[in-house]
Amino acid sequence: MDRIIGRYRTENEGPLLVILGAVHGNEPAGVKATEVIFKMLDIEPYINADFQFKGNVLGLIGNVQAHQKKQRFIKRDLNRCWTMRNIEMVKSGDTSVPEKSEMLEIYETILAEIKEVNAKKMVVLDMHTTSSDGGIFSIPSLDPLSLAIAEELHAPVVTGMLKGLGGTSLHFFNKENFGIETTAVVFESGQHDEPLSVNRAVAAIINCMRTIECIKPDDVKNKHDELLIAFSKNLPKVNELVYSHAITAEDAFSMKPGFSNFQTIKKGEHVANDRNGKVLSPFAGRMLMPLYQAQGEDGFFIIKDQES
Repeated sequence: MDRIIGRYRTENEGPLLVILGAVHGNEPAGVKATEVIFKMLDIEPYINADFQFKGNVLGLIGNVQAHQKKQRFIKRDLNRCWTMRNIEMVKSGDTSVPEKSEMLEIYETILAEIKEVNAKKMVVLDMHTTSSDGGIFSIPSLDPLSLAIAEELHAPVVTGMLKGLGGTSLHFFNKENFGIETTAVVFESGQHDEPLSVNRAVAAIINCMRTIECIKPDDVKNKHDELLIAFSKNLPKVNELVYSHAITAEDAFSMKPGFSNFQTIKKGEHVANDRNGKVLSPFAGRMLMPLYQAQGEDGFFIIKDQES
């Protein structure tokens, strides 16, 4: 399978938008949505005489091998591998972890694209889904532009995730590593196998294009906004991470059934089990990304409404 989902190039000055799908191989919605986006871009000039795209788009599959096998990763979570140290390890001949080799290929592909289109600015939209049901949400980096994009995606924003994790796309995609102004945003469009997760991912990509001024506001149909707004109704707009529960395979971690994204939980509530017995929530707040799949390095997260 080719890593490159598609390219859309113009002679008009604007940012390079990189869309990453299937960084986790069992999350196909981002790939499917990106395929739809390229089809839409191809036909839009024929149905909208005033359409003019500014910049360029590159769509990539993240973990190609895991995507082929429909599993989260082969040996290690790709979204915990994003460091220059890992890139240097692969360059020096260490190919023991397939995800690190995938990361190097992504990195070199993007660097080549930057050079070919002479990009001065890059935005990376990292598309994900969750194993649990519940709300959609976006995760920004510390870059103010990332937060601005996240807020315009019409989904709850979760801040502070960089403190709870390491080696993510949000840590890696920056000016220091790519030589041009670079920002990244993560968007979670729903449950892995839910058909509407693809629709929401399409809407998020289009809204991102509008926010970074690749397309004009008039080019965006109301239905894309409405789809995201309707699904996020009654959810808190801005949330902050207060706890992340890291796990290993040896923990024999098992999430209790029935939890969903943004579900309220109490301090001391029994939320999971592991080899030591009951796992109790150390905080009151809202559940985020409870683990209902075989692979993963995080059992669950707890967030709080920033207003509370």
